[in-house]
Amino acid sequence: MNKDEKLQITKDKLMEATLHLMENMEDPMKVTSREIASKAQVQPAMINYCFGSRENLIYATFQKEYLAFVQEDEVKEILSSNLPPKEILKKIHFIVARCLIQNYKFTRAITGLVLFQRDLGKGSFSFQYVKAHYQGKKTDKECKLIAYELSTMMQLMIYRKDDIRNDFGIDLENEKELKKYVDMRVDLLLGGN
Repeated sequence: MNKDEKLQITKDKLMEATLHLMENMEDPMKVTSREIASKAQVQPAMINYCFGSRENLIYATFQKEYLAFVQEDEVKEILSSNLPPKEILKKIHFIVARCLIQNYKFTRAITGLVLFQRDLGKGSFSFQYVKAHYQGKKTDKECKLIAYELSTMMQLMIYRKDDIRNDFGIDLENEKELKKYVDMRVDLLLGGN
Protein backbone atom coordinates (compact mmCIF):
# COMPACT_ATOMS: atom_id res chain seq x y z
CA MET A 1 0.00 0.00 0.00
CA ASN A 2 1.45 3.38 -0.98
CA LYS A 3 1.61 6.56 1.10
CA ASP A 4 -1.44 8.20 -0.53
CA GLU A 5 -3.59 5.11 0.10
CA LYS A 6 -2.51 5.00 3.76
CA LEU A 7 -3.26 8.71 4.12
CA GLN A 8 -6.73 8.24 2.63
CA ILE A 9 -7.43 5.37 5.03
CA THR A 10 -6.41 7.60 7.93
CA LYS A 11 -8.64 10.43 6.65
CA ASP A 12 -11.57 8.04 6.31
CA LYS A 13 -11.02 6.69 9.84
CA LEU A 14 -10.91 10.22 11.23
CA MET A 15 -14.10 11.22 9.41
CA GLU A 16 -15.93 8.06 10.53
CA ALA A 17 -14.84 8.66 14.13
CA THR A 18 -15.91 12.31 13.91
CA LEU A 19 -19.31 11.38 12.52
CA HIS A 20 -19.86 8.80 15.25
CA LEU A 21 -18.81 11.15 18.06
CA MET A 22 -20.75 14.13 16.70
CA GLU A 23 -23.92 12.10 16.37
CA ASN A 24 -23.63 10.57 19.82
CA MET A 25 -22.50 13.53 21.93
CA GLU A 26 -25.08 15.79 23.54
CA ASP A 27 -22.87 18.83 22.98
CA PRO A 28 -20.84 18.58 19.75
CA MET A 29 -18.63 21.46 20.84
CA LYS A 30 -17.15 19.09 23.43
CA VAL A 31 -15.89 16.58 20.85
CA THR A 32 -12.13 16.90 21.25
CA SER A 33 -9.28 16.09 18.92
CA ARG A 34 -8.04 13.51 21.41
CA GLU A 35 -11.42 11.73 21.42
CA ILE A 36 -11.58 11.71 17.64
CA ALA A 37 -8.03 10.36 17.32
CA SER A 38 -8.65 7.73 19.98
CA LYS A 39 -11.86 6.55 18.27
CA ALA A 40 -10.03 6.44 14.91
CA GLN A 41 -7.05 4.69 16.53
CA VAL A 42 -4.54 7.20 15.18
CA GLN A 43 -2.25 9.78 16.72
CA PRO A 44 -3.93 13.17 17.47
CA ALA A 45 -1.34 14.92 15.26
CA MET A 46 -2.86 13.18 12.25
CA ILE A 47 -5.90 15.47 12.49
CA ASN A 48 -3.77 18.52 11.75
CA TYR A 49 -1.67 16.63 9.22
CA CYS A 50 -4.71 15.42 7.28
CA PHE A 51 -7.13 18.32 7.73
CA GLY A 52 -5.25 21.28 9.19
CA SER A 53 -7.47 21.50 12.28
CA ARG A 54 -10.24 19.81 14.24
CA GLU A 55 -12.71 22.34 12.81
CA ASN A 56 -11.68 21.52 9.24
CA LEU A 57 -12.10 17.81 9.98
CA ILE A 58 -15.61 18.38 11.35
CA TYR A 59 -16.46 20.53 8.32
CA ALA A 60 -15.09 17.91 5.89
CA THR A 61 -17.12 15.22 7.66
CA PHE A 62 -20.26 17.33 7.42
CA GLN A 63 -19.61 18.07 3.75
CA LYS A 64 -19.26 14.38 3.00
CA GLU A 65 -22.58 13.66 4.71
CA TYR A 66 -24.20 16.78 3.25
CA LEU A 67 -23.10 15.96 -0.29
CA ALA A 68 -24.73 12.55 0.04
CA PHE A 69 -27.90 14.29 1.24
CA VAL A 70 -27.86 16.81 -1.61
CA GLN A 71 -27.45 14.15 -4.31
CA GLU A 72 -30.98 12.95 -3.69
CA ASP A 73 -33.53 12.79 -6.50
CA GLU A 74 -35.36 15.84 -5.13
CA VAL A 75 -32.34 18.03 -5.84
CA LYS A 76 -31.68 16.51 -9.24
CA GLU A 77 -35.29 17.14 -10.21
CA ILE A 78 -35.10 20.80 -9.16
CA LEU A 79 -31.82 21.38 -10.97
CA SER A 80 -33.09 19.81 -14.18
CA SER A 81 -36.37 21.76 -14.09
CA ASN A 82 -37.19 24.83 -16.15
CA LEU A 83 -37.87 26.93 -13.06
CA PRO A 84 -36.58 30.51 -12.95
CA PRO A 85 -33.22 30.83 -11.16
CA LYS A 86 -34.77 32.54 -8.13
CA GLU A 87 -37.21 29.65 -7.65
CA ILE A 88 -34.37 27.15 -7.94
CA LEU A 89 -32.50 29.09 -5.25
CA LYS A 90 -35.54 29.02 -2.97
CA LYS A 91 -36.02 25.29 -3.36
CA ILE A 92 -32.34 24.38 -3.02
CA HIS A 93 -31.78 26.70 -0.05
CA PHE A 94 -34.80 25.12 1.62
CA ILE A 95 -33.27 21.67 1.17
CA VAL A 96 -29.92 22.90 2.50
CA ALA A 97 -31.62 24.62 5.46
CA ARG A 98 -33.55 21.45 6.23
CA CYS A 99 -30.26 19.50 6.12
CA LEU A 100 -28.63 22.01 8.50
CA ILE A 101 -31.52 21.66 10.94
CA GLN A 102 -31.59 17.87 10.70
CA ASN A 103 -27.85 17.84 11.37
CA TYR A 104 -27.92 20.60 13.95
CA LYS A 105 -25.03 19.22 16.00
CA PHE A 106 -22.81 19.62 12.97
CA THR A 107 -24.30 23.01 12.17
CA ARG A 108 -23.36 24.26 15.62
CA ALA A 109 -19.86 22.87 15.31
CA ILE A 110 -19.10 24.27 11.82
CA THR A 111 -20.81 27.67 11.90
CA GLY A 112 -17.76 29.52 13.23
CA LEU A 113 -15.57 28.03 10.52
CA VAL A 114 -18.13 28.75 7.80
CA LEU A 115 -18.75 32.34 8.88
CA PHE A 116 -15.26 33.44 9.87
CA GLN A 117 -12.69 31.21 8.18
CA ARG A 118 -14.17 29.91 4.93
CA ASP A 119 -12.28 30.96 1.81
CA LEU A 120 -14.50 33.57 0.19
CA GLY A 121 -12.70 33.13 -3.11
CA LYS A 122 -14.06 29.63 -3.55
CA GLY A 123 -17.09 29.28 -5.73
CA SER A 124 -20.57 29.15 -4.30
CA PHE A 125 -23.28 26.84 -5.55
CA SER A 126 -25.75 29.75 -5.45
CA PHE A 127 -23.58 32.05 -7.54
CA GLN A 128 -24.57 30.62 -10.93
CA TYR A 129 -28.27 31.01 -10.11
CA VAL A 130 -27.88 34.51 -8.68
CA LYS A 131 -25.98 35.48 -11.84
CA ALA A 132 -28.63 33.90 -14.07
CA HIS A 133 -31.34 35.73 -12.14
CA TYR A 134 -29.75 39.14 -12.76
CA GLN A 135 -28.93 38.40 -16.43
CA GLY A 136 -25.96 40.76 -16.58
CA LYS A 137 -27.56 43.58 -14.55
CA LYS A 138 -25.05 42.96 -11.73
CA THR A 139 -21.34 42.24 -11.90
CA ASP A 140 -19.91 38.85 -11.00
CA LYS A 141 -18.55 40.35 -7.78
CA GLU A 142 -21.99 41.64 -6.81
CA CYS A 143 -23.55 38.25 -7.59
CA LYS A 144 -20.87 36.44 -5.56
CA LEU A 145 -21.54 38.73 -2.61
CA ILE A 146 -25.29 38.12 -2.81
CA ALA A 147 -24.71 34.35 -2.98
CA TYR A 148 -22.40 34.63 0.04
CA GLU A 149 -25.00 36.62 1.97
CA LEU A 150 -27.67 34.05 1.19
CA SER A 151 -25.67 31.15 2.56
CA THR A 152 -24.07 32.83 5.55
CA MET A 153 -27.25 34.46 6.81
CA MET A 154 -29.07 31.15 6.58
CA GLN A 155 -26.24 29.42 8.44
CA LEU A 156 -26.38 32.03 11.19
CA MET A 157 -30.17 31.97 11.49
CA ILE A 158 -30.23 28.20 11.79
CA TYR A 159 -27.43 28.29 14.34
CA ARG A 160 -29.63 30.65 16.37
CA LYS A 161 -32.89 28.80 15.64
CA ASP A 162 -33.90 28.68 19.31
CA ASP A 163 -33.44 32.44 19.69
CA ILE A 164 -35.33 33.04 16.42
CA ARG A 165 -38.23 30.98 17.77
CA ASN A 166 -38.18 32.65 21.21
CA ASP A 167 -37.66 36.23 20.07
CA PHE A 168 -39.48 36.32 16.71
CA GLY A 169 -41.93 33.44 16.93
CA ILE A 170 -40.51 31.71 13.84
CA ASP A 171 -40.00 27.98 14.33
CA LEU A 172 -37.39 27.00 11.76
CA GLU A 173 -37.84 23.35 12.74
CA ASN A 174 -41.35 23.56 11.28
CA GLU A 175 -40.89 22.91 7.54
CA LYS A 176 -43.69 25.28 6.53
CA GLU A 177 -42.15 28.13 8.55
CA LEU A 178 -38.67 27.24 7.35
CA LYS A 179 -39.82 27.42 3.73
CA LYS A 180 -41.48 30.77 4.37
CA TYR A 181 -38.26 32.08 5.95
CA VAL A 182 -36.06 30.83 3.09
CA ASP A 183 -38.39 32.32 0.49
CA MET A 184 -38.35 35.63 2.37
CA ARG A 185 -34.50 35.68 2.51
CA VAL A 186 -34.18 34.94 -1.21
CA ASP A 187 -36.81 37.56 -2.09
CA LEU A 188 -35.09 40.10 0.18
CA LEU A 189 -31.73 39.66 -1.53
CA LEU A 190 -32.96 39.13 -5.08
CA GLY A 191 -36.01 41.36 -5.03
CA GLY A 192 -39.62 40.30 -5.12
CA ASN A 193 -42.57 39.77 -2.83
